[in-house]
Parts: sequence; structure tokens; C-alpha cells
Amino acid sequence: MSTEQTDNDTILPRHVAVVMDGNGRWAKKRFLPRTAGHKAGVKATRRIVELCAQKRIGAITLFAFSSENWSRPDQEVSSLMSLFLSTLNSEIDKLHERGVCIRFIGDRTRFSDSLQASISDAENKTEKNSRLKLNIAANYGGRWDIVNAVQCLAQKLVTGELAEDQITEQTFARELSLFGLPEPDLFIRTGGEQRISNFLLWQVAYTELFFTDTLWPDFDAAAFDQALEWYSTRQRRFGKTGEQVENKKEKQTG
Repeated sequence: MSTEQTDNDTILPRHVAVVMDGNGRWAKKRFLPRTAGHKAGVKATRRIVELCAQKRIGAITLFAFSSENWSRPDQEVSSLMSLFLSTLNSEIDKLHERGVCIRFIGDRTRFSDSLQASISDAENKTEKNSRLKLNIAANYGGRWDIVNAVQCLAQKLVTGELAEDQITEQTFARELSLFGLPEPDLFIRTGGEQRISNFLLWQVAYTELFFTDTLWPDFDAAAFDQALEWYSTRQRRFGKTGEQVENKKEKQTG
């Protein structure tokens, strides 16, 4: 999966990660219940997924529900779970027709049996699709992801499948939720907050971080293009000097 370049020389990310923040505040500004904000957020999610597919961005990972979100009021959590289930069931056929492959990351054991069944059905139905990899982080936390990977490696040490000196960054990464995909090139957080909030802690080590005050339900095509244009101006050095990056680019295009 390589970096895409558009006709106007805008470099597109291979993988975008998004913290979809601001649904509740969007509703509050309109004197609506928080559930109305979450429903409006679903429309924004649909819009961005379609844009990623149109722009040939290979993967998008959405932070739908964190492991910390269970501490919200019971009524809101219940509404979110119901909305999650109904949205998944209503959208899956459309996503499948558009060639979207869905993967859920996170600890799904806390979800209802009906939601777990719908998640499995969606993954199985779309697993061979390749136009866009849509990853939905639900009951997910970056620390959980890392601990889970450590536990998997520890088990392999116990069984003798792996030796201590074989534990490297590469073998560790193979146990993480998003193994098989490039690490996110661009991280977007809407809603004005400027923090990662326990999302993809290992994977965003060299990701470009874009923060915007726009609330998630208002995050439209123009807002997405703004984030992509900003990303295209970034020089991604990965520890190298700017001169090294430019020299490599010249050799590739020369």
C-alpha cells in the first residue's frame, strides 16, 4: 500500500486515523439531546468513509468507542450501543457493495451477543474486499492493545514458540490490532482537544497530528481536504535530516 499522489501533486496518506470528537457539544449548541449529536456523527462518518474510498486512501481507522467511555452515564452508553448496532446493520450492505473491508479492533467481549454477532457477520461478509480497509476501534484502548500484545508474546515464550532474543519491534507489532496495515500517516482529531486519548499509542509514533476545532458532525469534505492539504506540506523525516529526505526524493523522481 503506497502513498498516493493526486493530479495536483497533493500527497495523500495511505492510512488515516480519526478521533471523532464533539458530537455531544454539537447537540448542546442546538439544545438537543446528546443522542442527536451521535446520530449526526454517523452521517459525518459515512461521508468521510466515502471520501476515503473516492480518493483511494487505503485505510481509515475510526475511534468509535474507547474503553474509558463505559464511565459515561448509563443512558448514553445504552443509546450508543443501540446506535452502533442499528448503524452497522443498516450500512453493511452498502459498504460491501463499495468494496469496503471492515475490521473491528478492541475487546468486544463486553458487548451484547447481538452486537458481537453483527460485528462478526460484517467482518466475514467484507473480508475479501480491498477498495478501502475500514477499521472501527470499539471498546479499544492503546494501552489495552499493548498489554494484549505483551500477553501474546509471553504465552509464546512459555510454549517455546518464541525465544527472548526473538522479541523485536517487528515481532511485537505483529501482535497488535492493526497488524498487516501501514501505520497511520495522518491522525485527525476534531472538536478542539489536542491529545491522543489512548488511541493507537504504539502505531502513531511517527504519525502527523492534525487538530481542528470543527466538531465531528460538521467535519465535511472541505474540512477533510484541509487536513489532507496540511498533511501534504509535512516533511516526514523519520529521524533523518531534511536534506536526506530531499535527496532521496530527487533520486526517486530523477
